[in-house]
Amino acid sequence: MIEIIKQILYSDLGTALNNGSLLVFRILLAVELFRVHGMKKFRVENGQREQVPNPLHLPEKLNALVATFSDTVVPFLIILGIGTRLAVLPTIGVTAVGYFVVHRKDSLEVRDVPYMYTLSLLLILALGAGKYSLDSYLLTYLNN
Repeated sequence: MIEIIKQILYSDLGTALNNGSLLVFRILLAVELFRVHGMKKFRVENGQREQVPNPLHLPEKLNALVATFSDTVVPFLIILGIGTRLAVLPTIGVTAVGYFVVHRKDSLEVRDVPYMYTLSLLLILALGAGKYSLDSYLLTYLNN
């Protein structure tokens, strides 16, 4: 079990420049995700909160919980680089459903946003958080 956890946590892109670039990418992506999508979850416009689409017909509370978690908590986990590969999974799900289901008939300009988020999050899933992350520090602790 510890070996699986180590494989999930391990992420070293070889050079300080590569790891630093991934750190900057993670932070900028997560800040934008929170600012644009996460903050909407707290805002009330015209007396109503954001209406979260539910194309998979999940129970409303579960749908709202997944969307809120994906846009508010996950960005902070990405910034800190803790549990990064697992943390991005719900947000990948939300953005992929946005692209393939919610916006499937929309113009490319509208579909572009969930597409770019999905690709960016898939990159983080594949690469991990990099050496400059809490995942890396936790891995060092597990190896001792």
